[in-house]
Amino acid sequence: MVTLDRIYTRGGDGGETSLGDGERVAKDSPRIAAIGAVDEANAAIGLARLHAAGEADVFLARIQNDLFDLGADLCTPEGGRKGKNALRVTDSQVERLEREIDRMNAALRPLKSFILPGGTAAAAYLHSAAPWCAAPSGSWSR
Repeated sequence: MVTLDRIYTRGGDGGETSLGDGERVAKDSPRIAAIGAVDEANAAIGLARLHAAGEADVFLARIQNDLFDLGADLCTPEGGRKGKNALRVTDSQVERLEREIDRMNAALRPLKSFILPGGTAAAAYLHSAAPWCAAPSGSWSR
């Protein structure tokens, strides 16, 4: 369980930020951009959950928890001083999400065009999460 006594660092701003192991990196580094994208997606899913219930809410809560794990994974480099025991996204988390996506897609007709955002508040908020969930091709992978 993570305990946060304070949410500020008093480390100043020289264009750098600290990772989970204390390493300083540029705020415009790909790792920090990925962490920000994960946080943005998680926030949009949180908004969608305000309009979801039952199984959909449980599914979205699981995704949010997995996104927190992903953020922890991203902020602690594997080769860093805390990398050995760091929280990592597991293959089983990825496989569970893929199974859930396949299950939901099985009930849908094939798409013949793009879908306009909207329909319900939850759907609109999830559309706003989608750009943050798609990394440019080849930009990072497991």
